[in-house]
Amino acid sequence: MNIDFKALAKKYNTPYYVYDFDHITKQYTELKDSFRARKSLIAYAVKANSNLSVVKHLANLGAGADCVSIGEVKRALKVGVHPYKIIFSGVGKSDDEIKEALELGILMINVESAAELDRVEIIAKELGKVARISIRVNPNIDPKTHPYISTGLHENKFGVDIDTAKRMYIQCKNSDSLDPIGIHCHIGSQLTELEPIKEAINIVANLVRNLKAIKIELSFFDVGGGLGIVYKDEVLINTYDYAQAVLDSLFGLDVTIVCEPGRFIVGNSGVFVTKVLYEKINGDKRFVIVDGAMNDLLRPALYDAYHRIEVLNENKDLSDCNVVGPVCESGDFFAKNIDLPTTQNGDLIAIYSAGAYGFTMSSNYNTRGKVAEISLENGNDRLIRRRESFEDLIAHEIEFI
Repeated sequence: MNIDFKALAKKYNTPYYVYDFDHITKQYTELKDSFRARKSLIAYAVKANSNLSVVKHLANLGAGADCVSIGEVKRALKVGVHPYKIIFSGVGKSDDEIKEALELGILMINVESAAELDRVEIIAKELGKVARISIRVNPNIDPKTHPYISTGLHENKFGVDIDTAKRMYIQCKNSDSLDPIGIHCHIGSQLTELEPIKEAINIVANLVRNLKAIKIELSFFDVGGGLGIVYKDEVLINTYDYAQAVLDSLFGLDVTIVCEPGRFIVGNSGVFVTKVLYEKINGDKRFVIVDGAMNDLLRPALYDAYHRIEVLNENKDLSDCNVVGPVCESGDFFAKNIDLPTTQNGDLIAIYSAGAYGFTMSSNYNTRGKVAEISLENGNDRLIRRRESFEDLIAHEIEFI
């Protein structure tokens, strides 16, 4: 990744996120080409990075959108994703969200419980519409990932078991307001082992075959997302091997394969760049204090997640330190017990693999404005989200007395 972080800092100030759109193109194309032997839809998981320019770039490449709120659905539509390439997922959809999704005519609503299916049926009937449905099946497979991003076990809140799913499909078949066109499974994020994915898809594929035997024929098989990226030293799943495993599991089924990558496409496109304010020593502990904080990049505080950190100076003398931000929480850190060179005011620090679940999880905690987002494409930089001002932060608050 050849990025002039210092020039961008001079032009846009710090902290900032920068995304390499050429890398995004490469990742999308690699995955899409892996499925070229079959009908497929790469539905980008908007939650990973929902910047309109990112979603637009992927739409231009032919991507659809996997959305988990009506707001994400609207983002996708706004930048030109075709409605028939949009899937609306999520455990808790409100009546208003379901109604709007039906009125917008998206490809399908991905249902995650029997109670939700009942609500969709009632609302579709009231609107005089037929709701295109997929059902998220929870195959009870351990994805071997961080428990916070595991989704395929019965202890997780996502999806329904095989028996419940079968009853729900029969309900759809017998309803004038429901059209069962798809099935979905997704066992977790940052997956680095292929075997759990194959096992889950095989279980759900067998359900599809059983449904076909009772005249319920599905058109879309959504294998979810979750392919991991390198943060440190992970050994990744080869995309060709992944695609072949999916194709083998679905042998004999005439379905369009839907894949919902997020992190895989954008994770390593992004870098979070922050500036050193100063250093301090508490006892024998060294702290490097920077202008970015947990409200800007939450993953280290939330998951104790590792991100590679690079100090952009010439100093070669390394010593142990914690890299921390200004937010008034002990959890406000980017790294602990890491060897870094001595820094001084104004030095830049690059935090890598920040393109997914970085800006999208940021907040205004401590009345801190959200940072700027920048794109890089063919060597050209462009501001794709301006830095928030104090006036932005208070714009929606009711006038005080």
